[in-house]
Amino acid sequence: MLNLSFTLIAIAALFGTLLALPYLRGASMPPGWAVGVHAALGLGGFIVLLLALRGPPRGLEQGTGSFGAISAGLIAAALVAALGMLAARLRRRRASAALIGLHATLAVGGFVVLIVYLFG
Repeated sequence: MLNLSFTLIAIAALFGTLLALPYLRGASMPPGWAVGVHAALGLGGFIVLLLALRGPPRGLEQGTGSFGAISAGLIAAALVAALGMLAARLRRRRASAALIGLHATLAVGGFVVLIVYLFG
């Protein structure tokens, strides 16, 4: 299940990058379906990660046993930032670059910690 979580979050990260770059350069809001796909992949990966963390512990020998929970916490914080972006979108306003940067930083941080947890 960790592999599935990793795959979903990796695809969400790639898709999010493709959405954010033109938007931050001044393009109009990305289409709703594209944001929805990104959100579904990210949320799906997060849920699968939570389910996978209920299984047997891993990484205890390398000292990375808590990295799964840390990754889930960072991704949960990215989800909260994403809700802020959703609120701006529903009000037909541009999300601030700072909010997008916060979301991306938290999500990428969670993804990197997940990589270490999975492959470390």
